[in-house]
Amino acid sequence: MTPSVPSPLTGPLTAFEAQALSLDDARPHPPEDALAQLGCCAMTELLDLLADTALEDFQTTLAEALIGAFHSAAQRIEREADRARDDLARLVRDFDGSEVADTDLQDATRRTRAGDVAVQAVEMIRDAAAQAYGVATGEVWQPWRGNVRASRVTAAQIEAREAIRAMKARRQRAVDPGAVVVGFRAAPQADTALDAGRIFDALNWARQTWPDMALATTGARGGEKLAQKWARSHGVTTVLAKADFDRNGRAAPFRANDELLDLEPVCVLTLANSLDAARGGDLKPFGPALNLAQKASERGVRCVAVRLRA
Repeated sequence: MTPSVPSPLTGPLTAFEAQALSLDDARPHPPEDALAQLGCCAMTELLDLLADTALEDFQTTLAEALIGAFHSAAQRIEREADRARDDLARLVRDFDGSEVADTDLQDATRRTRAGDVAVQAVEMIRDAAAQAYGVATGEVWQPWRGNVRASRVTAAQIEAREAIRAMKARRQRAVDPGAVVVGFRAAPQADTALDAGRIFDALNWARQTWPDMALATTGARGGEKLAQKWARSHGVTTVLAKADFDRNGRAAPFRANDELLDLEPVCVLTLANSLDAARGGDLKPFGPALNLAQKASERGVRCVAVRLRA
């Protein structure tokens, strides 16, 4: 039986101290004050030793190297904890109830939790050393590589390149239409009540077939505006591939079709002319809608033409 070790801590526990005490380890963790004192003393000793000596000109490099050593140690321990976390996930997934599997699972859990606490401890030493360095020299330490998470002592420091990558990823997630895209193109003259009814029928069918669909269209007037109204009223995401006439001239509607197909739709719906004979009888079919149907067929994408009821 493991002997219990009395805790030297009194009063309410900090988050770190509570996490440390929850570990299955008879050995106590140093309290936060002791960790901070270690970082402060290590930096103070270094600066005092270098003062008024020939190495004073290099104190910035040496002081930052000391802080960086703690920073690197925290990152290394964190990588080890992450590997233990990966092992834990694998063991949970493949758990067969055996005693060996249970022992491995407990060991991976223990290594993961111990690593997380150790990372916090080393970061406290690093932050205290950085604070002592700042007080003594007026300089602000920043890592040569990587990021620093915010703590009670230091503000967060993030590399610009990593911040930009995170911003792009967040924006990409925000505008990701999802896995299922349904394309739609319709003639400008297809805006009668009869057209609207059949467009809505086609879109309702598509939504029943693919409940998590997003509607991709160019937003052109006529039938495509009706489709956008349907999407708004049904809470369906709309992806716009607008025709850029300034850039592509007369080819813009056809370039927009390429953008629609680049979204890899599961199906495209087309309405090349008004279904109302009084409106569409004297007008030619809408070329871009026909073009989308042709290109979709060439790519093997399902294409459904909106028609009158049989």
